[in-house]
Amino acid sequence: MRGPVLAVDQGTSGTKALVVCPERGVLGSGFAAVHPRHLPGGRVEADPEELYRSVVDAGSRALAEAGEPVMALGLANQGETVLAWDPDTGRPLTDALVWQDRRAEPVCTELAPAAAELRQLTGLPLDPYFAAPKMAWIRRHLTREGVVTTSDVWLIHRLTGAYVTDAATAGRTQLLDLDHAQWSPRALDLYGLSGERLPDVVDNAQLVGTTTAFGPEIPLTGLAVDQQAALLAQRITAPGGAKCTYGTGAFLLAPTGGAPRRGTSGLVSCVAWRLAGRTSYCLDGQVYTAASAVRWLTGLGVIQGPADLDTVGGSVPDSGGVTFVPALAGLAAPWWRGDLRGSLTGLGLDTTPGHLVRALCEGLAAQVAELAEAAAADLGEALVTLRVDGGLTRSALLMQTQADLLQRPVEVSELPDATALGAGALARLGAEPGLTVAEALPDGKPSAVHEPRIGADEAAERLAAFRSAVTALLDRTPV
Repeated sequence: MRGPVLAVDQGTSGTKALVVCPERGVLGSGFAAVHPRHLPGGRVEADPEELYRSVVDAGSRALAEAGEPVMALGLANQGETVLAWDPDTGRPLTDALVWQDRRAEPVCTELAPAAAELRQLTGLPLDPYFAAPKMAWIRRHLTREGVVTTSDVWLIHRLTGAYVTDAATAGRTQLLDLDHAQWSPRALDLYGLSGERLPDVVDNAQLVGTTTAFGPEIPLTGLAVDQQAALLAQRITAPGGAKCTYGTGAFLLAPTGGAPRRGTSGLVSCVAWRLAGRTSYCLDGQVYTAASAVRWLTGLGVIQGPADLDTVGGSVPDSGGVTFVPALAGLAAPWWRGDLRGSLTGLGLDTTPGHLVRALCEGLAAQVAELAEAAAADLGEALVTLRVDGGLTRSALLMQTQADLLQRPVEVSELPDATALGAGALARLGAEPGLTVAEALPDGKPSAVHEPRIGADEAAERLAAFRSAVTALLDRTPV
């Protein structure tokens, strides 16, 4: 049974769907935008019904373009986005609190004495980025009715009637016992969520139900959180390599094998995937604003969109002394200071749009370089490979800056939709249990490889300037 599968990536700003065949590649694609609302106080909300409609619309368009049946469905999700909903009717009881939402900060402040215990138990630092603080906030301030879950559980229920989440997504809640990949009674108790009805935690590749949302009945056999799906699609499955996806945010993941690695660098330790009952783990580092920072610069009129990064940034040889810390939604790993705002320093009357673009690329690349250095410290060895995907990898300027600051080659995936392709691979594994992971994954060589063009001393000097700007932010804003 080697037919095509439908792979759906439900993301922050839209849903991408592909019909993928192992022999013939992508047969059809579809996209449907979603429109999260950025509100005062660090609140970011989405309409759950719009999320569901985007899944159906994007999937239907991909199927229509392919014009042939599929044997299975794979679904990737945003990870830490949560909502309350009625399990009897499927009706949302709240808006979805998007992963960027910061309103649960008081919950984390209250739990500060238990931060070390929670990190040891779940692998995650205490931060409103993760699902559990948002779940607790919803229960305190919005509703006690229904169930409160990550968005994937609601989407799966709407599609199939099943009440499940995959092990990797469950690991993004701060409610999962990392060592045993099952719900932690202690973490639930600390968050005041002990009485909640939680979904079953299932493997990332197995039959969980069937759906007729796209017309014909299709088995749902692959589930994943978005970044882990991209890690799989990039064929980074063993220690020594890492992938970084440049989407709304930027996310670097590095596998650690069959055991979690709890380091001291500030990175998250989490489940990569669970296949045939065997759990694999990874280190995870986050940059909260990547493409969203580019949209911010676009909104100011500095550029017309991401396609201008190379043309406008290429109009000047360097940043002209401008340093940009694009912490527009706070700093994530390894600092975990979501309360911080960004900074733009070194401006002068001679500063041009090109300098601002260069400074943005430098700031994004410097944060990812920090994550790679932290991963290497936790692993005890340098990362040999960095494979990158996501929309911003189309910017040669950003990717070259990344290679320069990292002092490593950066391999740009020719698969721009790595998350969807990873979900498709998991769907194939779930539908064909005899397949190996390597057989289920798409073939792919880099579309480009960016080698460092500057020496180690210059890279260190530029990173030091960025770190000084971050230190100034940290010193100015007390915890």
